[in-house]
Amino acid sequence: MANRGRTDKNYYFEFEKWALSLINAQPGNLSKKGADKGIDGNIYFGKTSRALVSVKAGDNVSVAMIRDLRGVIEREKAETGVFLTLTEPTKPMVAEAAAAGQYESDDAAPVPRVQIVTVEEALRLRDRAVQIPLRRSDTFKKAAREEDKGAQGKLDL
Repeated sequence: MANRGRTDKNYYFEFEKWALSLINAQPGNLSKKGADKGIDGNIYFGKTSRALVSVKAGDNVSVAMIRDLRGVIEREKAETGVFLTLTEPTKPMVAEAAAAGQYESDDAAPVPRVQIVTVEEALRLRDRAVQIPLRRSDTFKKAAREEDKGAQGKLDL
């Protein structure tokens, strides 16, 4: 589908929707009329938070694409971004993504602000391939320790 999409845009959009479905992302611009502004999909979490998804099916991915995603995250005021690619990322791409830092909130564990996920990882792990701050740290409260007043005491030797 991705190869055929290089010559026929309809196939590329079908590939994009399929790739987004692997990580439970919603397509950004379903009609594809007009520019997508660098947003191919969204993953919503929490009450009002979202991760932007950029899908790339080409063989020539580069560190500039990670920088572009960082810029889109800033412009859209999104919490995180996911770069979903058909090819393995380069070392400079991984370094650029790591340089974006972590997204931290009061009620969730920190996650990388920019994540690079290959389609192969997405096929294997599905939505677990993306780290989204869904886990809340305040979900379970530690139970109070009870002491049995009628219990037998320790034996001193």
